Amino acid sequence: MLKSLTYGVSWAAFGAVLMAGGSAAAQSKANDVEEVVVTAQRVEENIQQVPISVSAYSSAMLERQSIETIQDIASRTPGFSAGAVDPIQTNFAIRGIGSAFGISQNAGGDASVVVFVDGVYAGRGGTPDIDALNLERVEVLRGPQGTLFGKNAVGGLIQFVSKKPSADPSLRIEGQYGNYDRRQLNARGNLPINDKVFVALGGSIKLRDGYEFNQTTGHDVNDQDLKTATVAVRFLPSADLDIVLAADFTDQDQRGNPRDNICDATFQAGIHCVGVNPDPRIMNAVTDGYLRRWLRTYRGEVNWTTPFGTLTSITALRDVTLNIRTPFFSNPINPPAQIESTETDHENNSQFSQELRFSFDAMNSRLKGQVGAYYLHEDNERIEDLKQDFPAPAQTGIATYPQEVTGKSYALFGQFSYSLTDDLTVTAGLRQTWERKSGHFIGRKVSGPGLPPPLAANYDVTGSKKWNALTPRFAVDYQMTPDALVYASATRGFKSGGFQGIAGAGPSQATPYDPEYAWSYETGFKTQWWDRRLRVNGSIFQTNYKDLQVSQLVPLCCVVVGNAATAKIKGAEFEFIVQPVSGLQFDGSYSRLNAEFTSFANGATANFTGNALPRSPKDKIHLGVQYIADLQGWEALARVDYTNQSKMYFEASNIPTQKQEGYINVDARVSLTSPDKRWEVAVWGKNLTDELVATYVTAFAPYRQVLVPYAPPKTYGVTLVWKM
Repeated sequence: MLKSLTYGVSWAAFGAVLMAGGSAAAQSKANDVEEVVVTAQRVEENIQQVPISVSAYSSAMLERQSIETIQDIASRTPGFSAGAVDPIQTNFAIRGIGSAFGISQNAGGDASVVVFVDGVYAGRGGTPDIDALNLERVEVLRGPQGTLFGKNAVGGLIQFVSKKPSADPSLRIEGQYGNYDRRQLNARGNLPINDKVFVALGGSIKLRDGYEFNQTTGHDVNDQDLKTATVAVRFLPSADLDIVLAADFTDQDQRGNPRDNICDATFQAGIHCVGVNPDPRIMNAVTDGYLRRWLRTYRGEVNWTTPFGTLTSITALRDVTLNIRTPFFSNPINPPAQIESTETDHENNSQFSQELRFSFDAMNSRLKGQVGAYYLHEDNERIEDLKQDFPAPAQTGIATYPQEVTGKSYALFGQFSYSLTDDLTVTAGLRQTWERKSGHFIGRKVSGPGLPPPLAANYDVTGSKKWNALTPRFAVDYQMTPDALVYASATRGFKSGGFQGIAGAGPSQATPYDPEYAWSYETGFKTQWWDRRLRVNGSIFQTNYKDLQVSQLVPLCCVVVGNAATAKIKGAEFEFIVQPVSGLQFDGSYSRLNAEFTSFANGATANFTGNALPRSPKDKIHLGVQYIADLQGWEALARVDYTNQSKMYFEASNIPTQKQEGYINVDARVSLTSPDKRWEVAVWGKNLTDELVATYVTAFAPYRQVLVPYAPPKTYGVTLVWKM
C-alpha cells in the first residue's frame, strides 16, 4: 500500500474519505486533542491549517515526554534522525538529507538541516540547552524551506520558539538526580516590572559522570558539565510596538569522547587490534580528550504593527568558541608502544545576522503575504592539529591546519497566498540568494620524521567563490471541511558550496565544492475526526537532488566532501493523536523512506549508484501512550514512548561496517502533581532496553576496524519541580 502511495494518489477517493470524516467537526470539548500554533510560515497559524509537513512539541509535551535534547525530538519525529560526532558536534538528517560529519569539522562548510533559535540562524557551535530556554514549543519542518527561511535549509529545519516575557509573574525550579551521579538544577522566572516592561530569566546546571571508561587513564569519559543562562527583557511602549532584547550564554567543560575500536573477529591478532577491550563502553586511549564550548547569543526583535501590516526586525550576534580534543584511533599494543591518532580542534566563530520582514493581510483577508530581506556575515577561524603515533616512522608526527573563512549571504524574499474561494488558496513564493566564501588555508608539518597523513606536502593557499540561487515555492490548499485540509506543493532548496575541512594537498584545499539543489514535490492532508478527539495528518513526497554534497572518508588521509551527482527520495509520513476517553491519549507516527543515489560514480572503480543515502532508515515507527488520572485532587500521569527504527548506513558506500542495525528505544515517565499545581515529582527512564546505538561511524576497511561513539545507555532518575 505504501509503495503505491509513493507514486500517486487518487484525489477523488481521497476527497470522499476526507469529506466523510471531516463532517464531524464540532465544538471544542475538554478532551479535544491539544491545539498547537506554529510559525512554519513565519506567522502564527494553527498547525492544522499549514500546508507544510511540520511536527510541533509544546512545552507541556516536552515536559511530559522528558524531552531534553534534539536527539529526543528526533526519535519521536517521522523522517528525522539525529547523530553526533561528539556531544557538541551534532549532525541531523531529515528525509535522508543531512551532513554526514559534524559541521564544526569543516570551517568552510554548512549543514543541510539547520537550526533557528527564536528566528536566529544557528550556523555553528550548537544551540543552548533546551532546559535553559523557556520554550513555548519546538517545530520540525521537513523538506526544503528555501523561500521564507532560505539559508541552507535544503533538508529541513528545527525551530526553537521561546515564551516572551509577560505580565504574569512566575517561577519554576526543577531539581533532578539520576544514575551516573546525574545532578541537575534548572530555574526559570518571569517578572513584570510595570505594565510596559517585563523580564524573564533562566539558568541550568547539569553534571554527570561519564557513560564510558578509559582503561588507559583510569577515568570516566563522555561525562557532562554544562552551565547555561538566559535573560530577556520585553518593552511595550505602545499598543503597536513590541520590543524584545535577549541573550543566552552556554559554558560547557567536560572530558572527551574517545572512540570505541571495534575489530574484526578474524583480525584480532593484527597489530591494530592487540589489547583492545571488547566492551563497547571501555576505551583504550592515551588521553581522555576534552570538550569545551562557550556560546554567547545576543538578539533584538522588534514588531511594529501598522495600518498596513506588521514590520519585524530580528538582529543577532552569535559568538562561539570551541576547543575539542578527540582520541579517534587508539590501540594498546605491547607496552609501552601505542598506536594513537588524536585530533585537536580550536574554533572561533562570529556570526552577525539581520532580517527585515513585512507581513500583511489585505482584501478582507483574501490576500496574505510577506516580503523581506536577509543578511548574514560569518567569520570563522579554525585550527585543527592532527597527531599520529604509529610504529611506521613515515606515519608518525604532528601536522597543523589553520583556516580562516569569511562568508557573506544576502537574500530578498517574498511569499503571497490568495484565496480564490473561501476554501481554495494558492501560494507562490520566491527567494533570491547571493553568497560568497573566501578562505585562507595552511597545512604544515610540526614534528615527526615524516609528513603524517593526510599531509603530502606543506601548503599555504587561498580560495574564493560566489554562488547565487533562485528558490521558489508553489502550493495550493483546499479546506474541504472545517476539519479537513488537503494540499500540494513544489519547493526548491539550496545549500551553499564550501571548502574542505582539511586536504592532503594545496590545490584540493583551495578548490571549493559546488552547492547542492533540490526540488521537492509533496501532497498531504491534515484532518480531525470524532469531534476532534482524533487527529490524522500525512504526506507523500518525492525529492530530486542535484550535486548532492557527500562526505567520504579516505583511509589514511581525510574526510573529503564532493558533489555526488544526483539522488532521488520518495516517501510517506503519517502522524496521529487520539483521545478515546478523558485522560487517555495515544499518539504516534510512521515514515517510509526510499532514498538512493541515482548517479554516483566514486572514482574509476567504485560506483555507488543505487546505494541508500546516509542516515535514511526505510522504516521508522513511534508510538506513545499517556494516561492522566485524578487521585483525590492529585494529578497522576503515566507515559511510555516506543520507537522502532530500521537499519541505516552512515556512508555512501553502504559497506556493512558503516551500518547501524535496526533498534528499539523505550522511554517512560510517571509523575504526580499536587492539587495546587505547585509541586510535581516524577520518575523517568530513557533507553530502557539499553540499546547500543552508534551516533557516528568511521570505518578503516584495510585494517578491518570501526571507530564508534555511542548514544547514552539506559538512564533513569527522579525529578522534583516547584512552581509559583
